[in-house]
Amino acid sequence: MSKTENNIEEAFSGESKARSKYTFFAEKAEEEGKSQIAKLFRAAALAEEIHAGNHFKTMDGLKTTKENLLSAIQGENYEHTEMYPEFVETAQEESKEQAEKWFDYALKVEKKHEEFYREALEAIENDNDLSESDWFVCEVCGNTVRGEAPENCPICGAPREKFQEVD
Repeated sequence: MSKTENNIEEAFSGESKARSKYTFFAEKAEEEGKSQIAKLFRAAALAEEIHAGNHFKTMDGLKTTKENLLSAIQGENYEHTEMYPEFVETAQEESKEQAEKWFDYALKVEKKHEEFYREALEAIENDNDLSESDWFVCEVCGNTVRGEAPENCPICGAPREKFQEVD
């Protein structure tokens, strides 16, 4: 890989992280009653998303939906079979209960994501889309459900009100 290709990947990673970070900063500014600073953070987050998108396209990261699903399956599988189990174990060894909890939640959600992506891949291979349905995401742990939000999240126990419907 050339130095420029490495730089593009590093830029994509940095811009993606910055977008998330600035979004969280905006939420905190809103909580503190600083709406204009929150707006600044949201504007910067959008700019970082644009930068990340440009870098991703330069990396030839956008493929066909089928190829994108295969990439997503690979990433989610790695996260729930290798990355997060190791992170959970390390957090346990170091008595970092909060980190262990968040890693465990993410592990469980990533496994579900892989299952959803595999189902979507099967639909694509049959020249179909997924059947129409509502999607909800738990604002506490990220649990993703199709159909109807549960009374309580089966992963973290959060009540139905903590599920956000996805457009």
